[in-house]
Amino acid sequence: MHNLKDIRNNFDEFVKSIKERNVDIKFDNILSLDKENRNLIQKKENLEKEKKEISKSKDKSLFEKSKSISLEIDNLNAKQIKFKSQIDDILSSLPNLPLKDVPSGKDESSNIEIEKKGEIKKFDFKPKSHYELGEHLKMLDFDVSTKTTGSRFVFVKDKLALLERALSNFMLDVHTKENDYEEISPPLIANENSMYGTGQLPKFENDQFELKIDEKNDRKFLIPTAEVILTNIVKDKILNIKNLPLRFVASTSCFRKEAGSYGKDTKGMIRQHQFYKVELVSIVENNKCEEELERMTNCASMILDKLKLPYRKVLLCAGDMGFSAEKTYDIEVWLPSENKYREISSCSSCGTFQARRMKSRYKNSKNDTEFVGTLNGSGLAIGRTLIAILENYQNIDGSITVPEVLIPYMNNLDIIKSK
Repeated sequence: MHNLKDIRNNFDEFVKSIKERNVDIKFDNILSLDKENRNLIQKKENLEKEKKEISKSKDKSLFEKSKSISLEIDNLNAKQIKFKSQIDDILSSLPNLPLKDVPSGKDESSNIEIEKKGEIKKFDFKPKSHYELGEHLKMLDFDVSTKTTGSRFVFVKDKLALLERALSNFMLDVHTKENDYEEISPPLIANENSMYGTGQLPKFENDQFELKIDEKNDRKFLIPTAEVILTNIVKDKILNIKNLPLRFVASTSCFRKEAGSYGKDTKGMIRQHQFYKVELVSIVENNKCEEELERMTNCASMILDKLKLPYRKVLLCAGDMGFSAEKTYDIEVWLPSENKYREISSCSSCGTFQARRMKSRYKNSKNDTEFVGTLNGSGLAIGRTLIAILENYQNIDGSITVPEVLIPYMNNLDIIKSK
């Protein structure tokens, strides 16, 4: 959420920055709505002052005038609520502004590669896709999930189910023991306010799985990412600066409709409605967001370093970033079957954008109240890490070598093969 006063004082600059986000939003009338809203507030305050003076005078002859003023105040209140609602609707639809060092551009073609790490393996055979390998092992079953649930779901079985669990435990151990994150096991359901606070609502309502419940005014959603729940831990709070930064990690199921992705990645596990993800969230002083973003991205890429998977780090352009982000790094892992890098993590600084929506603040060193800075990132997406291991560690006979760091998590199993 943006500060209306900032928009008012720097309108031309704000418009320029918003256009960088590649969004088609009409908000030219926000200033006129704001002006009318402030006029109504001023009129209401003047009438309230006049009514107060009449009350103090105790002049009974002014009773009818006081009554008339009360009715006028009620009318102004009703009008002001409507204007405020229109302003809030516009503000809630506006994405965060990109930082100065974020490249301009409309889509991924304008993203900038920052670095590449890891050695891309040269196979002496044609590498298979993860779904071919999984079906050969009889440990990925897309047909049964289609019958029981629908498309974009999968049954992960036997040793691949063990590998999936091993990855989650391994990532949690690294992030808690080495990267100083606090592990949280959160609810998988979020209310409407929480979804609004992190920017999923109202803009991306069509992407969410909403639950049907008896209380029609109490909307609930399956979480699209643990970011929603973890970030809202500080909703409506005023934190002590001594307690910052707060760093949380959770391994959860996530649920997304993938609206707008029809026809994309229909085979395999790349784009599922239900998937597991280890999520990182940081709550920091708002002047330390960029520093924390570098740290968080390094924490996420550390997992790939330990797994010895080749990857690259990419700085997203303004038009390719998420709604709440002011700066984002994507980490993309190498997939041999596609002969290209695919996203496995996205780490974003949101500045004070989410904090304003959640009313999350802290007392700074001067005891002034400021909005916190929030950040989130995948550390990593479990399903896509599973895919990367299957493809990069495959052998000519279709078996999968277990990465060395995962062997203790796999009951000392060092190779996955069909029975």
